Amino acid sequence: MNKTLIALTLAAASTLAANAQAESATWTQKILTPETALKAAEAAKAECVKRGWQVAVAVTDPSGLPLVMLRDRFAGWHTVAAAEGKARTAASWRESTSSVAERVNKPGSAEQAIKNLPGVVMIGGGMPIDAAGQMVGAIGVSGAPGGANDDLCAKAGLDAIEGDLAF
Repeated sequence: MNKTLIALTLAAASTLAANAQAESATWTQKILTPETALKAAEAAKAECVKRGWQVAVAVTDPSGLPLVMLRDRFAGWHTVAAAEGKARTAASWRESTSSVAERVNKPGSAEQAIKNLPGVVMIGGGMPIDAAGQMVGAIGVSGAPGGANDDLCAKAGLDAIEGDLAF
């Protein structure tokens, strides 16, 4: 009986130690669902359409991989790559592309070299999507006249899903 109890105790301790080690070697992250990404993209596009701007909108996961891409039929081909690049850039730097561009484009900035990285887009229109202090995705808009207007539409996309992300 004593040997059985000791064996069970050792087995339980071993399992607990393995679980603790597995927890410290992994992490979990919340990611925007494709449905929520679509809702944000549609709202951003609708804001631009309301203003007469033909745009493309991309929503990515936190790593910058696309979840949703929408394009107005008259938006130029370049807007697709630019919208995806803005979302990917916002996801990578975890801040708006307007903020990153302002810092990077200052004369003498040590960060200027990042503008030459493939896929980086340094103009307004990209924003991270945060929920409860964690980035769950990013949105990029391209095609409005100027980065500030792309920001305006991206913000409309964020506003449309704000209630869905409150947890």
